[in-house]
Formats: sequence, structure tokens, C-alpha cells
Amino acid sequence: MNKLSLIVAMTCVIALCSCSARKTVLPYFADVPKDGSGVIEAGDYLSRIKPDDELLITVSALDPVATSAYSLPAFNPGANIHNGSSSTSSMMPIYVANSSVQIQTFVVNTQGDISFPVLGTIHVAGMTVEELEKLLTERISQDVEDPIVSVRIANFEVVVGGEVKQPKKIRVNRSRYSVLDALGDAGDLTEYGERSSVMLVREENGKREYHRLNLNSADLLSSPYFYLQQNDYIYVEPNAVREANSKYNQYNSFKISVISTIVSASSVVASLVIALAIK
Repeated sequence: MNKLSLIVAMTCVIALCSCSARKTVLPYFADVPKDGSGVIEAGDYLSRIKPDDELLITVSALDPVATSAYSLPAFNPGANIHNGSSSTSSMMPIYVANSSVQIQTFVVNTQGDISFPVLGTIHVAGMTVEELEKLLTERISQDVEDPIVSVRIANFEVVVGGEVKQPKKIRVNRSRYSVLDALGDAGDLTEYGERSSVMLVREENGKREYHRLNLNSADLLSSPYFYLQQNDYIYVEPNAVREANSKYNQYNSFKISVISTIVSASSVVASLVIALAIK
């Protein structure tokens, strides 16, 4: 019994040392001095337009009749409408609040173009929404006095998974959206999330790239991946404690299964022995 107790005690000490060596630092930006302040440049947060993006583009002016030719027609969701050219407008509408009318969106084709009323084909891939607004305003100004152009990426969505409290797909309705915003919308990390290695998966030029983000470091604030783009995927890895608990639970389940099997087999053997003894 003494030897068994000694073995158990040594095992516990080794496990505690292992956990303490790999413990997770819970606070974000742990390397920021607590007795001072600093300034970090915000960086570029505007997303670049990509193929398959859906653009909500509205054109207005003091004379609404003058800009009507530059807008896609709104339609009633109950109507049976078919549009054969997916590069012109999307069949996935944007709903207007407190209205049964829906607004169509422009879909960027695989070549990075949209087909815009009156102006024809425009290459938009690689542009920011502000750059596209400026381009359209300049071209429409040739026929319309003081037009107001608004562009928004309607399908701006990111996905957050792994060790967060509410894994989900998030639809973003603003241009400035950071990894901290996404984690906040997902309920923040659980205590089992590895803060020092959050993975960001992003599609660039037809390739999927991954980047590691360290939430414990203030360097995150100046990272080119601090602000998210459409279709980004964030994965929070489980830390050592979660992995250890999982292994422990799996071992316990296996042990219980083995014990149950042994007990069942013993019961069968005992029943056979009793039966033979009676005979």
C-alpha cells in the first residue's frame, strides 16, 4: 500500500509540473506595461473587393429621376423573378427594413468585374469600397449633377470556431471589423482557449493562407491581420488543460468499458460454475 501511495504521489507531482510549465496566460496584451500608455497606428482596415463578392451600390441625387438609370430595380419578394446573368446582379436580395421591397446586389464575377447599368463592365476586384465609390461618382457626374454613391460589401461574413463560447458565422455590417470584434461577438474565448496561437485562415488570390495571432501580445494591434476581411475563418485552439482533460476522460471511459466487460465476463463464468456445481 505504501508503494502504491508513493507511485500515485509521484504521478501527481509530475502532472502538476507539466501543467505549470505549459499554463495558458489568460489576459490579453499581457506584455503591455500597467503603469503607462502608448499609441499604435490603426492601420488599413478597408477590405478589398474580391470575386464572388456581392456589392450593394446605391446612387442618389437631388433629382431622383436622373439617377434611376444607374440603379438596379427593387422587386417584391413574392414575384417570380429570374435573372440569367449572375455577373450582373445577385438573386440573394438585401432586405429593406420595415418594407416588403428587396434590393438586388451586384455580384463580382470570376474575372473581378461587375456589369453596371449605363456604364457597362467595370473591373472592381482589388479596389476598396471607397475607391469604387470615387470611380462611380466621377463617371456618373458626367451625366448627373452632384450624385451620391454608396458601396457596401453585402456578403461580408466571418466564421469563429473552436474554444469560444458561441461558435458562429457572423454577418458584418461595417467596414472596420477586427479579430477582437469577432471574438467578442462569439462570446469571447473560453478558459480553455489558447490565447497565444489563434489561427486566421484567409483566401488570397485563389489560395488559402493561415496566420497565427498572439492575443497575449500588444503586437497584435499593429498586425496586418488585426482587421478582418470577408470570408475569414478564426479558429481558437484548445490549450493543454483541455487536451489533458480530454485524454483523461477518454482514459476513464476506456477503463470503465474494460471493467464493465470484465465484470460481465466474470458474471457469465460464475453463472456457468454455479450451474455445473448444481449438476
